[in-house]
Amino acid sequence: MRDIHEHTAGEDLIIKTSVRLMVPFIQVFGLYVIVHGHYSPGGGFQGGVILGASFILLALAFGMKTSQEYMTVSANAVLNNLGPAIFIGVGVLCTLFGGLFLDYSALDKLIPLGPVEWRSFGIFLIEVGVGVAVMSIMVLLYWNLSSGGAMDEGL
Repeated sequence: MRDIHEHTAGEDLIIKTSVRLMVPFIQVFGLYVIVHGHYSPGGGFQGGVILGASFILLALAFGMKTSQEYMTVSANAVLNNLGPAIFIGVGVLCTLFGGLFLDYSALDKLIPLGPVEWRSFGIFLIEVGVGVAVMSIMVLLYWNLSSGGAMDEGL
């Protein structure tokens, strides 16, 4: 017979089943918040936090190894750099085509969609970059803090 002190919080069937069912919906909602951030409340930061929280929830319920199977450390490193690169890349493209930094209407010279459409699409690109960066940094912070920097086992 098992001692009550041997039982860890991550071994609960109800928690694991609930997390397994909720995480895909949480991630779809996070993507929705990012994609519709330039039309409605929300955006890259809020959507990135929601996406990051879904990976942290996986780590809390199943362990850090399982969380790192869904997003590997190397994939997280790529996303850590990709988010700011999207943000800065859009701004630099705007300046290269004669506008100010993040003046999306200058991108009309690249693909003639019209200045109004480029402003909407430019904000969308910025929201995606911010969302990716926030998600990956949030997950990386959790991995580092919960494992004492070793990133091998969590709380």
